[in-house]
Amino acid sequence: MIDKRVLNALNDQLNAEFYASYYYVAMSAYFKETDFNGFAAWMRNQAQEELSHAMKIFDFINDREGIVDLAEIQAPVKSWENPLAAFKDAHAHEKEVTEKIYRLVDMSLEKRDHATNTFLQWFVTEQVEEEAAAVDIVNKLKLVGNDGNGLFLLDRDLGERGAEADSE
Repeated sequence: MIDKRVLNALNDQLNAEFYASYYYVAMSAYFKETDFNGFAAWMRNQAQEELSHAMKIFDFINDREGIVDLAEIQAPVKSWENPLAAFKDAHAHEKEVTEKIYRLVDMSLEKRDHATNTFLQWFVTEQVEEEAAAVDIVNKLKLVGNDGNGLFLLDRDLGERGAEADSE
């Protein structure tokens, strides 16, 4: 049986991952509305990834004989000033998720919950990748600024991630 405090924290993280998915869906919608289809595809893929993270936690809670506690999902922001602002928000969001994961890891160590600690190591590694991907795009967007050609090329390149995911 899982410690109640750890279970509550896992449920908080589960709901945060569902929110993250919803958040990236909102970003995808924003990019579709602004005709950045590649950015939209990248964000849609990110939404699917966050949903899969939530389901990993969902399954882990069930495997540990815990009770899943789904919370209401807050409405996300729906528009941004430009692609750079959206990706800066995405990067900031990923940093917040990383901090939540770290607090969960600390709690699992404090409670000597080795199963949860082992489970969370995948998320620690994943967050390194998530933050790196977001900051890489932020840096590229800073480099191209408002240059239409640069934005066109970056949009095209990010759309390839969506195409790769669709073919898998």
